[in-house]
Amino acid sequence: MSGKPRLTYCNGRGRMEPIRWLLAACSRLVFSTDGVLMFQQVPLVEIDGMKMVQTRAILSYIAGKYNLYGKDLKERALIDMYVEGITDLMQMILMFPFSPPEAKEKNLDSIKERATNRYFPVFEKVLKQHGQDFLVGNKFSWADVQLIEAILAVEEKIPAVLSGFPQLQAFKIRMSNMPTIKKFLQPGSPRKPPPDENYRETVLKIFRK
Repeated sequence: MSGKPRLTYCNGRGRMEPIRWLLAACSRLVFSTDGVLMFQQVPLVEIDGMKMVQTRAILSYIAGKYNLYGKDLKERALIDMYVEGITDLMQMILMFPFSPPEAKEKNLDSIKERATNRYFPVFEKVLKQHGQDFLVGNKFSWADVQLIEAILAVEEKIPAVLSGFPQLQAFKIRMSNMPTIKKFLQPGSPRKPPPDENYRETVLKIFRK
């Protein structure tokens, strides 16, 4: 298969959203479809004649294909390290809509604590130390895409979360003004809105099957 990647997922962010972000950063137009699922799993991405599942495998392939995975093993290792850290934070965001009502405030506090005390300080320090626009090799990479996605996702819940991180504030402005990212952030793009109750119920029905 050639041409546009085909994505299969429910109508929401979930584990497909970082894939949408990365494809958008590569200027790849994407659309959703129904398809045959390997291992009965989503997200499913059909690209270059393959039907790929497992989010990490999909993201690694796309990053490598579109030169967003560093110039050598050292840079790839750094990108992997940063992406893993961001993924840990995004997992908390991913699960937040499924929190029981009595746990939402506590879970939101946990997201804020982890973001401001564990994850964002790391990236603030990296950007300050090397003084470059991007996280790795002064070149736009998969790690940058993951980080801007995480920043915006956390800001949706905690608007002032970057108040103590001037480097990340500047990073957010730079990334948001990149043509491909700016286009993805516009209304009508493949970017999905924050999860609502309808999305929550849809996902729960899938996992009950």
